[in-house]
Amino acid sequence: MHLKVVITGGPGTGKSTVIEALQNQFTCMPEVSRSVTREAQNRGIDQLFLQDPLVFSELLLKERINQYEMAEKFADEIIFFDRGIPDVMGYLDYLGVEYPELFRMESHQRRYDRILMMPPWKKIYQTDSERYESFDQSLLIFEKLKRTYAELGYPFEIIPEASVDNRIEFILNAIES
Repeated sequence: MHLKVVITGGPGTGKSTVIEALQNQFTCMPEVSRSVTREAQNRGIDQLFLQDPLVFSELLLKERINQYEMAEKFADEIIFFDRGIPDVMGYLDYLGVEYPELFRMESHQRRYDRILMMPPWKKIYQTDSERYESFDQSLLIFEKLKRTYAELGYPFEIIPEASVDNRIEFILNAIES
């Protein structure tokens, strides 16, 4: 049996940096929203998430389901995910966009074992060509993500602001308890 651990939070919290560091010891599923965004940009759509958030989210949901199913095939004891399936709903809730019940159904059917959240951290926050949200928007997204996971019955722990090594130490201690 795998231990499926989601590391999530608002944009610009250091999730991907921590996931990259964890890859030295564990199987990690990377964030897929950047690749979906880049594919759309290659087709001439600058910000698919903003222009058609439901289409973007349907693509994202499909990719996250694929990751979840792929993780089932690994022999690793612990698998980390840079965001989980419920994140799709949290972002749509942030935008106020209605979505099909399928999103909630998929979130209920494919459950994770542990949820760890990183709150926005002003010191490290940056925007780039795929991250357009302001720091304040990141805070709002974080609140929507917390609510989404709580509504799905997930307890979660907050990863404190700290160096990458200290965050990894916190994460490993959290999943052992």
